[in-house]
Amino acid sequence: MSKYEYKTSGTCSRKITVELDGKKIRSVAFEGGCNGNLKGISQLVEGMDIDFVIERFKGTLCNNKTTSCPDQLSIALQEAYEAEQKNH
Repeated sequence: MSKYEYKTSGTCSRKITVELDGKKIRSVAFEGGCNGNLKGISQLVEGMDIDFVIERFKGTLCNNKTTSCPDQLSIALQEAYEAEQKNH
């Protein structure tokens, strides 16, 4: 299992911490942002395969921004998985 911190860009949330077990999401925690919505997203994706979550969330936009918290989560998951692979 590995824990990874991702500094977000272009969103109200400032940081996403993900914990992976291979391609399975063990936990997700957002710092900042829309508290209730992001807690809900975190609970929803726990136990899911990262490929499914990345496919669903990648490219999601918030208002007139070029990204969103779900889009940033997709990037964080990809980077966390790649970092985990480098360490093994």
